[in-house]
Amino acid sequence: MVNWKADLNSLIEETMAFAKSVRVEPSMPRTVVEPNWMESEREDIRRRVANFKAHQQRFIREREDYAASEWNRMLGSQR
Repeated sequence: MVNWKADLNSLIEETMAFAKSVRVEPSMPRTVVEPNWMESEREDIRRRVANFKAHQQRFIREREDYAASEWNRMLGSQR
């Protein structure tokens, strides 16, 4: 029983020594990347929101114009 414990301890020591001796260098140096996409993304969102608002305003004007024309048509048919 003592033999396997000695083998295990020896293996653990060898593994720890090997792990300490291994040195891994990064393949590329680490650099800080500037988030230059943020401005273009924000501008794209602003443009899309502006287009959506313009589209909604056009729908509102068309709906109001239609309602006004129908109202005038109904009033004209009563006279």
